[in-house]
Amino acid sequence: MSERIIKPIGYVKNDFKEKFGIPRQSGRAPSAISRVIFYPEYRSPDALRDIEGFSHLWLLFDFSMVKDQNFTPLIRPPRLGGNKKVGVFASRSPFRPNHIGLSSVRLIKVEQTCDFGLTLLVSGADLLDGTPIYDVKPYLPFTDCHTDAIGGYADAQKDYKLRVNFPNHLKNLIPNDKIDAIVECLADDPRPSYQEDGKNYGMRFGDYDIKFNVVDGEITVTDVISL
Repeated sequence: MSERIIKPIGYVKNDFKEKFGIPRQSGRAPSAISRVIFYPEYRSPDALRDIEGFSHLWLLFDFSMVKDQNFTPLIRPPRLGGNKKVGVFASRSPFRPNHIGLSSVRLIKVEQTCDFGLTLLVSGADLLDGTPIYDVKPYLPFTDCHTDAIGGYADAQKDYKLRVNFPNHLKNLIPNDKIDAIVECLADDPRPSYQEDGKNYGMRFGDYDIKFNVVDGEITVTDVISL
């Protein structure tokens, strides 16, 4: 079979400027807002005709920060502590043969912009700012939602959340429309799974560096630095 070359149709613009702190799955930080910007050749209004009839979309994207490497059949999922290996096709690891990812997002609206024409405003994306988008497809609840689905080893982590202690004097340093998304990202525990409590971390979100530590299941914001 001959190889097929695919190219991005656009990219994502949002507050996730670094990989650290991005939700581990789409929908884990529903207040995080992203914009899908199309490249000029794909900005035809006809391409988005009737898309607002769907509440959710699938974004097919490129794990653009992953460097090319030889195929590895086994990977170590972070939520398993980085110790247990599973098959790459039994995971959502970015270290895949074609570095293609899938993100389920809520469509807020189609929005006209001065610089980029029609764009998609979406929530809940787990994508780095600038991530290339290969395709956009509607989410169909009657076929894409399987209420009897089993999530394998991932089911043990689906309800995992940290309590978030965000002191008001630090919260007041951030615009109100950013706070919920930051809290959701912190609650999802951005730390590497093998790290122990007590270490200090910094999470970039938009124009802010959020400093925090974790003790006994509670994450405490210790400083907010404007960048």
